[in-house]
Amino acid sequence: MLDIISTGVLALDSKLNVIALNAAGQGLLETSQTRCFGQHAEKLVLQPTEWLAILNQALTNQSPRASRSVSLLLLSGVEIQVDIIVTPFADDNNNSGLLVELMAVDRLLRISREESLMHSQEITRAVIRGLAHEIKNPLGGVRGAAQLLARQLPNEELSEYTRIIIREADRLRDLVDRLLGPNRQLDMQPLNIHEILEHVRNLIAAESDNRVTIARDYDPSLPDFSCDRAQLIQTVLNIMRNALQAAANPRDCEILLRTRSQRQFTVGAQMHRLACRVDIIDNGPGIPTELQPSVFAPMVTGRADGTGLGLSIAQSIIHLHGGVLECESSPGNTRFTFFLPMETQHASTN
Repeated sequence: MLDIISTGVLALDSKLNVIALNAAGQGLLETSQTRCFGQHAEKLVLQPTEWLAILNQALTNQSPRASRSVSLLLLSGVEIQVDIIVTPFADDNNNSGLLVELMAVDRLLRISREESLMHSQEITRAVIRGLAHEIKNPLGGVRGAAQLLARQLPNEELSEYTRIIIREADRLRDLVDRLLGPNRQLDMQPLNIHEILEHVRNLIAAESDNRVTIARDYDPSLPDFSCDRAQLIQTVLNIMRNALQAAANPRDCEILLRTRSQRQFTVGAQMHRLACRVDIIDNGPGIPTELQPSVFAPMVTGRADGTGLGLSIAQSIIHLHGGVLECESSPGNTRFTFFLPMETQHASTN
């Protein structure tokens, strides 16, 4: 029964050793019951001083304790904010222990933010589709007129001008198509996410002439799940290429690829039993603060030669898979994280 609730529940014995951890708790602490069973509570987090103080006080006083907005630094290096409710208990054999409830403070805020982001994305896409229709029709007319004009020109030298018109019309058409994002149905096949990440890692290494440092921290227990290989390759490639281009020198660029499973994960209003989490972390200068709220919007870029479409397309692809793409950035630590449900029925084929 504990595995079907979204609140993390951790049971500790009188010595603060783990005796039970439900699915939501495993997802929140980024661990498994098998891995932490019998381990002392201090082994669950880094810098456990405040965490142990809360547990020891409840155990010593044998009274419930609630602590709000406690920061926990997970073993993966991710910091989370949780509300903690600790309740002492004793079983029929008079064995005492603690029942610990963990609730992510930012969970409801994140859900609300994701719903707002998805709604905003749908509005933006509708506006872009309308603009694309209005732009592509006259572009086709301009291109056709230039082709007709080229046939009537008496001088071959003048044809260079019509070729410029045709070439630029095609360039604008391609730009509009890219603004629309992926326009084909997903080709869903059972795949391993690590094969996709390794493929892109090799591409980026080749592009940088092996000057970029790419570290890997993979969870080998992740199962295969259905996804579109080509489009996920495009997503990861867009993100990693941004990191490479942001570095002043490729030799200074360090990228970490990390995978984890996430249990009882919510995307929008949909709860997923199991999701794949992928972190792409780089040590670059970071995204300017003023650009961070709109980093996934089309045409938003901090580079003079950028189109601002790479991250918008990446977000569209993840959204089509029924997942979510998030970003946190500060100088020296930019992290893009996407979550993909491991259930094919949540992916869109429209």
